[in-house]
Amino acid sequence: MLQKKICLLGAFGVGKTSLVRRYVDTIFSDTYLTTVGVKIDKKVMTVGAEEMALILWDIAGEDAVAAVRVSYLRGAAGYLLVIDGTRPETLETAASIQSRITAEIGAVPFLALLNKADLVEDWAIPPERVEQLESAGWTFRRTSAKTGDSVEDAFQELAARLAK
Repeated sequence: MLQKKICLLGAFGVGKTSLVRRYVDTIFSDTYLTTVGVKIDKKVMTVGAEEMALILWDIAGEDAVAAVRVSYLRGAAGYLLVIDGTRPETLETAASIQSRITAEIGAVPFLALLNKADLVEDWAIPPERVEQLESAGWTFRRTSAKTGDSVEDAFQELAARLAK
């Protein structure tokens, strides 16, 4: 069985832990728990005809004081950059993380998840900024850890990229 390390990265409070809990345990909780350091989960899935174990590293959020430790990314086959669709500054945090990753470990497959799609009426991400990043090679998916919308699909899509 293939094993692939996947990291979830982004600003504080974007929903990284909630996405992992939705994906691994199919549950959602409104209770906010700050991740300290890293929390590791595992989920076995089928990609094509192969079984693949995803080792999910839910890494503590980044802000002006705390930066993501690039050392956590060593050995990662891919990652998910999580962005809160209601907070545009989290997109800029994700862009900063992405540029540091590329500088430190090179190009690794990733998806950018615009999370909290259930709050579309509060959406604040500028579409032109998303288009700019898409033209730079980013792939965006809208997800909602709360409703489960596109969560499974996002992990499946990243796993399919890693299987190639």
